[in-house]
Order: sequence, then structure tokens, then C-alpha cells
Amino acid sequence: MAGTRRMSAGAGRILLFLSPVLVIYLAFFLYPLLFTAFTSLMKWRGIGAMSFFGFGNYAKILGESSFRVAIRNNFVWALSLGLIQVPLAALAALILVRKPRGWRFLRTAYYLPNVISTVALAMVWSAVYNAQYGPLNVIVEALGLERRNWLGDPATALAAVIFQSVLYIGYFMIIILAAAMDIPEELYEAAQIDGASVLRQTVSITLPMLRGTLVTSATLAMAFGMRHFESTFLMTQGGPAFSTTTMGISLFLKMDALRYGEASAIGMLLILLGTVLIVLIRRLLSWRDPLARD
Repeated sequence: MAGTRRMSAGAGRILLFLSPVLVIYLAFFLYPLLFTAFTSLMKWRGIGAMSFFGFGNYAKILGESSFRVAIRNNFVWALSLGLIQVPLAALAALILVRKPRGWRFLRTAYYLPNVISTVALAMVWSAVYNAQYGPLNVIVEALGLERRNWLGDPATALAAVIFQSVLYIGYFMIIILAAAMDIPEELYEAAQIDGASVLRQTVSITLPMLRGTLVTSATLAMAFGMRHFESTFLMTQGGPAFSTTTMGISLFLKMDALRYGEASAIGMLLILLGTVLIVLIRRLLSWRDPLARD
């Protein structure tokens, strides 16, 4: 009996310490999620009474060609950040971990854009891509090529918006660099004694030791890509001809039109598709990894 009472008291203390987190989780995640799922089955303008609509909202938005383009663009964003931005960040981290001349300055310079407002960066890149006076078109013209309306042409708008985001590698570079600096120096010293080159050390020691960090970074990057909204909305508002629209922009436009049932349906689809993508990517990247955990 005494042992049972001690276990009960221990469970009570654990629950007491966890209760603030549980309250926050229930209030700011679980309740909004359930409410969104509920309203996705309703016709609702944000005010007034709701009317049951079943899966009509889902059928309606999936029947819109612009929304299907938004789904495709979300996956393009996710894969671009996960498979281009993270490898670029890893390359920079692998160079900086060797501490070349000026590595502290370069570390700060690469990370600096991450502390600048997304709005400010979007405005800068809008000026860079300006069809008339943008420096990019000045360079293109100097090379003897024809000027382009980078953000106004459906053929280039999506790539232009993604390009400016992929370049900001500082966030993931810092994560990977911190993990790389934790690798014991003894491993490199032993490799040097065996005559291994820097490239061989990187391939045989650094990358295997960073595999978990790289998988986590790719997962985070793809999650950021799936929820992308800000820079595209500021630079193109989803145009031209919906070529750069994302699910986040579609959700915003539905809410702006007071079609909250459809907006909630988009939100639920975004959560579902994002979860499926991230789980599949983690399974794929962790395949045959002896250190991976289910």
C-alpha cells in the first residue's frame, strides 16, 4: 500500500508540473485544431449562425484549378528548401567548421539576414527584380540578353520568389555548424594519422555524425516551405495568374472574402499534406540509418 501511495503521489506531482504546459497545449493548439476541423464542415461567414455543409467545402476548393496550383507550389517550396537550402547550409557549415581566415565574420554575415524583417527583405528583392530599373535586369542587359519581368511572368515568378528565400542559409547553417563543432577532435586526429585527406574526413566522419542533424534540418525546412506565405504575398500576391499562389495565400483570400468554412478546409488540408510529406521525408532520409529511432 505504501508503494502504491508513493507512486500515486509521484504521478500527482508530475501532473502538477506538466499542467501549465497541458493547459497551453489544449488552449492554443488542440482546441483551435478541433474548432478548425469543425468549421471546415460548415458554411460560415465568421459571424452569424453556421450551417452544416459536410465535405462540400473540401470538394469546392479541390475543384478550383488555382487551389490545385497552390498545392503543387507548396510541395515545390517544401522540396526546394529541404533539398537545396539545407545542402547549401551544410556546405557552408562544413567549410566554416575548419575555421578558415575570417570564419567568425562569415558566420555572422550568413546569419544576419535571419534577423531582418521578412517585409524588408521582400521589398529589397522586389526592387532587385524590378522590370525597368532592377539591378538584375541591368546585369542581364549588360550581358546582351533581353530584360525580363521576373515577377510578372508566370514562367519565372515562382522560381524568382523561391530563389531569394533559398539563399538565406544562416538559420540551418548555425544548427549544422554547432553540431559539427561537437564532433570529437580525436576522430580527425586519428584520421590524419592514417593519411586521410580533408575530403575523406568530411565524407567518412563529419557527414555520418551529422546525419541526424541534417534530417532534422531538412524536416524543419520543409515544414517552413509547406506553411510559406509572407514573401510571396508581399512580392506577387500569388500572381501572376495564380502561378505563385500557395495554400497559405488561398486560405488568406478565403478569409478575406468571409468564406471561413472553405478557409478552415484549406487549413485542415495543409495540416494533413504537411504531416504526410514530413513523415515520408523523415522515413526516406532515415532509411538504413543505424542511429535512427522509430
